[in-house]
Amino acid sequence: MNALIFRPAKNAMQSGKGKSNHWVLVHEPEGKRQIDPLMGYSSSSNTSSQIRLTFDSLAEAEEYAKRRGLKYRVEEAHDPVPKKTLYTDNFKNDRKTPWTH
Repeated sequence: MNALIFRPAKNAMQSGKGKSNHWVLVHEPEGKRQIDPLMGYSSSSNTSSQIRLTFDSLAEAEEYAKRRGLKYRVEEAHDPVPKKTLYTDNFKNDRKTPWTH
């Protein structure tokens, strides 16, 4: 069974970084999902795909995967670099896009 360890991105709807400083371990799907003929829902007999474990550090998540004998891969965290802009740049004469009202 394979697992994926990653750090989730911050919520796009909020300006804060809440719940984005922990690491998450999820099980990768083992097979295809089947479509239920009666209701049309997609389903799977693999219940481990519903499990989402959170850890405070990457080392804890890796230790858990090793203890359970899981093959895992780690997606490194991407920390965005803030783009620094100045208010006075809005009124430059050599702007790339024209400034209109």
